[in-house]
Amino acid sequence: MRYYILSLFCLFAVVASAQSLDEARKMFLKGEYAQAKPVFKRYVKSQPANANYNYWYGVCALETGELDEAVPFLEMAHKRKIQNAPLHLGKAYNKIYRFDEAIKMYEEYIDGLQKRKQPTDEVVSLLEKTKQHARMIKGVEEVVVVDSFVVDKKDFLQAYKISEESGSLHTYNEFFKTPGDNQGTVYQTELRNKLYYGETEEDGTLSIYSKNKMLDEWGKGHPLPSSINANANTNYPFVLTDGITIYYASDCENSIGGYDIFVTRYNTGTETYLNPENVGMPFNSPFNDYMYVIDEYNNLGWFASDRYQPEDKVCIYVFIPNDSKRIYNYEGMESGKMRSLAQLRSIEDTWKNDDIVEEAKKRLQAAINQKPQEERNYDFEFIINDEVTYHTFSDFKVTLSKHLFGAYQQMLKDYKQQVDKLDSQRKWYAEASKADQENATPAILDLEKRVLEMAVEVELLEMKIRNEEIQTLKK
Repeated sequence: MRYYILSLFCLFAVVASAQSLDEARKMFLKGEYAQAKPVFKRYVKSQPANANYNYWYGVCALETGELDEAVPFLEMAHKRKIQNAPLHLGKAYNKIYRFDEAIKMYEEYIDGLQKRKQPTDEVVSLLEKTKQHARMIKGVEEVVVVDSFVVDKKDFLQAYKISEESGSLHTYNEFFKTPGDNQGTVYQTELRNKLYYGETEEDGTLSIYSKNKMLDEWGKGHPLPSSINANANTNYPFVLTDGITIYYASDCENSIGGYDIFVTRYNTGTETYLNPENVGMPFNSPFNDYMYVIDEYNNLGWFASDRYQPEDKVCIYVFIPNDSKRIYNYEGMESGKMRSLAQLRSIEDTWKNDDIVEEAKKRLQAAINQKPQEERNYDFEFIINDEVTYHTFSDFKVTLSKHLFGAYQQMLKDYKQQVDKLDSQRKWYAEASKADQENATPAILDLEKRVLEMAVEVELLEMKIRNEEIQTLKK
């Protein structure tokens, strides 16, 4: 009797296990990888040489974002000749930047499809994208990333702490006070007289539009040209203070994966935009990368990426913008180190000068601690004398000085930007080779002269405005 009960228990356990595996396979076919993964993990642990268990678990790990976990199991499945293993192993290699190996997997899989007389278009597209990735990793920009933090994707704009001199960022619903879940973002210029924003088209895709302010109302929105608004989603605009350089994100065919960050410039001579350029790695990745912002006043850059993040999270990276693009020596660097830098696996690996990083961190902390303008209840501080300080344009008594103050604000901003540029060039000069120093010396001397001239111009204009107001206050 006891043997009979024990036999029934063993039979029940076998049947229950078989049902669990069968359910997991059905979930797998439906794309319910997270639910199926624990079952396959249990089975592959008990039978590590089973090709199917390795394949099923490897695909589930890949689809749930456990890329490093997925690779050895997919490699085992590929070694054991599982038919679809090269496809998924290629996807895994691609996402961890092992692009040359991914290319081999895709080519092997395409060859198998051709032998079975099955369509290859989808995999050929993956292959071409990965070849693009392999080319791009040879030109990774050498940039210092000072910090990164993970935030909720739905509220990610709140993490951007940029200076008022750089304009402001908003969600579409917040700015236009509309209902629904519009994914567009809005960039408003510093002077608050122009907008660039993502607008949802009739087909559901996003395009970038611009609007100018006419007196107290916004004019009609105009789409940016088709070279920017390609047949894709185009969103997340930001414009430098020069008014001609625009950064945005698009999932167009020139993207290496999801949204990529692009840059273009407005040609005032022809009133057209130049051909957009992909900003490359490490800013872009096989994942979604977007909302690239350069805060020239604080000399900090920002961008968002969902690389290696849960579905509802995004990572915000803060970096020091380069005056000119510098790339790592691909040929002279170990491949694993190059992949890590391209992925931004460790931001500390981008640090070469601790003093520069510490200064940037201080600027970042100051930006984070800066109260928004609406909390300060004033626009600026301009001291007239020991007793009077102006905070809004309406405080000015003289029309001329009010106009001059607008010019003063722009001049002061330009002056600060040139001071930061000079400071950056001096730091570069201190570490440059003798030959580079000799080549750069005339330009640095010219910049020093211009900064001194600008300092005098700012001071003279400030004095003129103050004197105009003091004379009126005396009356």
